Amino acid sequence: MLYLSKKDVERVDLPMEMIIQALDEAFKEKGLGKVEMPPKPGIHTMPDAFIHAMPAAVPSFGAAGCKWVSGFPENYKKDLPYINGLLILNDPETGIPLSVMDCIWITAMRTGAATAVAAKYLANMDSNTIGVLGCGVQGRTNLEALKIIMPELSEVKAYDISQDAANAYAEEMRAKTGLDIKIVNTPKEAVENSDVIVTAGPILKEPNPAIEFDWLKPGVFASPVDFDSYFKKSAFEGCEKFVTDDREQCLYYKSLGYFQHISEIYADLGEIAAGSKPGRENRDERIICANLGLAIDDMVTAIKIYRKAVDNNIGTWLEL
Repeated sequence: MLYLSKKDVERVDLPMEMIIQALDEAFKEKGLGKVEMPPKPGIHTMPDAFIHAMPAAVPSFGAAGCKWVSGFPENYKKDLPYINGLLILNDPETGIPLSVMDCIWITAMRTGAATAVAAKYLANMDSNTIGVLGCGVQGRTNLEALKIIMPELSEVKAYDISQDAANAYAEEMRAKTGLDIKIVNTPKEAVENSDVIVTAGPILKEPNPAIEFDWLKPGVFASPVDFDSYFKKSAFEGCEKFVTDDREQCLYYKSLGYFQHISEIYADLGEIAAGSKPGRENRDERIICANLGLAIDDMVTAIKIYRKAVDNNIGTWLEL
């Protein structure tokens, strides 16, 4: 069995372009009913924290396994990451564990890639302005992925409650993407007149949402990585389409108290990727796509990391 530490996974350095392509194919397979992925069960040991088990099998990729992942929003006070966990890959023909790997990098990258896949089908592809609310890990990977899928992006309006976080984000992402990144002082400044919106704060059971419907320009595409933490009732109800990466999982979270303002789910992203439902149908539609995070995303990313690690002699072989 191959053990891949966080440093090992980072050293493999799977390109974002490859992750986006893999997730696009995985969503198509999901839309065709060719994956196995039960709703993720979880335990909750602290307010607004979670520890989830995320199993999935994607036969066309030869990928099967489970991610055991946690998210603790107060970890920053202990200088620890918000997201932590391990991922186990199994041989789909024998069930034998192939690899155990850290999942921090995988979770960060595949979440950005999922936003890019959603944008491919739901955004205006000539969009040039993006508002990013939350200048942490997801604010970075979502921008990286969107820049790949939407080459005309040129301006970023970045907002964070921490000025230091916003400054660090702007400096790093200017250098990485070459985009014009402006720090703004309010959520409204980040949202108004933006073609694309990414909200990437912590997931909160009792949030204090800010974004109003009348802040959203016609044709906007919004990706709330943090569930409904930023968007008010008027924003959810006013948009023409609400899409999610998994209908059943979204309804489950609704039963737990999230997404209370969602009355209709237009489509599962897999349905759109597979062509059974249209995505964006005109330039003026305001569309929100809530990617809740799927185990298929993790497995198709992890199997590519595993194969590249084996090819490049990265990691440590352990006996079971």
